[in-house]
Amino acid sequence: MIPETFLENLLKDYPNAPGFYDEVFDENKYIREHYRKITDHLAKIRLEDFQNMNEYARRSSFEQGITFNVYSDTSQGVERIFPFDLLPRIIPAKEWDTIERGLAQRNLALNMFLKDIYNEKKILKDKVVPKELLFSSQHYSKYMMDFVPYSQVYVHISGTDLIRHSDGEYYVLEDNLRTPSGISYVLSNRISTKRILPTLFFNSNVQPVVDYSESLLEVIKSVAPQGVDDPVCVVLTPGVYNSAYYEHALLALQMGMQLVEGRDLYVDHNFVYMKTIHGPKKVDVIYRRVDDDYIDPLAFRPDSTLGVPGLMTAYRQGNVNLVNAPGTGVADDKAVYTYVPDIIRYYLNEEPILKNVHTYRCEKDNDLNYVLEHLNELVVKPVDESGGYGIFIGNKASQQELRDFKEVIKANRRKYIAQPTMALSVHATYIEETGMFEPRHIDLRTFTLSGDRSTYVCKGGLTRVALRKGNLIVNSSQGGGSKDTWVLQDE
Repeated sequence: MIPETFLENLLKDYPNAPGFYDEVFDENKYIREHYRKITDHLAKIRLEDFQNMNEYARRSSFEQGITFNVYSDTSQGVERIFPFDLLPRIIPAKEWDTIERGLAQRNLALNMFLKDIYNEKKILKDKVVPKELLFSSQHYSKYMMDFVPYSQVYVHISGTDLIRHSDGEYYVLEDNLRTPSGISYVLSNRISTKRILPTLFFNSNVQPVVDYSESLLEVIKSVAPQGVDDPVCVVLTPGVYNSAYYEHALLALQMGMQLVEGRDLYVDHNFVYMKTIHGPKKVDVIYRRVDDDYIDPLAFRPDSTLGVPGLMTAYRQGNVNLVNAPGTGVADDKAVYTYVPDIIRYYLNEEPILKNVHTYRCEKDNDLNYVLEHLNELVVKPVDESGGYGIFIGNKASQQELRDFKEVIKANRRKYIAQPTMALSVHATYIEETGMFEPRHIDLRTFTLSGDRSTYVCKGGLTRVALRKGNLIVNSSQGGGSKDTWVLQDE
């Protein structure tokens, strides 16, 4: 008996996913043109060999420490491997050009928005965005009022989540402007792919992602306080128990920066210093991966042991810069998200390149009534959480669960928004339990960097995969995995 090949397995009994855009197959179940090179290359590989390569990739991830922590009420943190699927997601150059321009546009407008709402508040005075919406956000920071960071950049690093709907168009699902994570998996996935499929990769004209760390370092150095020519920059981590600690350590290593915790820094006369074996060393820029509430116990939570007392005073004095700025979370509040198209039009006088998902704000009476009447058709999200937590999917709920959640919404209307159940595109994914390729829902987290004078968009991103059949939540904390994302160059 002739062993089954990868391609035979991919084509054999591959189930249709009606109502969803399939990234690999068109509506006639033909392989899309930009996937032909990879399927042709893998056509003669035995399925058993592909399985072994896939398993090698997963083992390699564990050996490199590419894990994340899942927190629960009963555990400080459970370390798990972030599953990696070897069949990459491919985006043609023309598609990516539109995405990249849309991301740069969105990031510029959100930076202008943050500067405005913490200073002149023109957009509020012109009633484009309701002031009550911003001032009721738990992420609106009084410590950022009447203050502009050096170089006027608030969001140096943004993680924008995109989906492709059944109409084939890309939509922005949400913005992540505080301490977005996931780039380490982008870099690690690329290393694994190049190691396991070197010939295919180097013959496919794939845009590089390896320059991300270098670009991030340039951005961080570019926003050092005025007059500092050779800045000392550090990565501030909450510590080894944080879910993204692997990423903090990897980026610090690749950028040649010290990885520090709050106890390694102190403030003296409104300057920040790092403790070293050679004595104190002044710090100019902090790439902080600690949430706002914990970065300075004198300004925010007094019980925090993760931050640096007096840091906010040093920051407002212009003696140190923070990447990203505190208070940026007000602009990624999922209720504020509904106004981003208007924000782009207001500041840039341009139409948004990337579309928003239609969103209902439960604090508005008309929207609330619609949500309560159509809850079984909607996805409800808390405006201030991430990682897939707190999401309520109406069409998966029982009648009792629907009734109960209506009361939850009515008890705190400001906390919730609702969106139609978007038809996230699917991608062929190897499923170990069945030994077959099956369609699984995916999204794409992209990464944009903004410095003193430049904007960089990582030419790729983190394609997250909902590994459970029919599941629409792709987050690693909810059982998701990932794929390498290949952005092709123009030929």
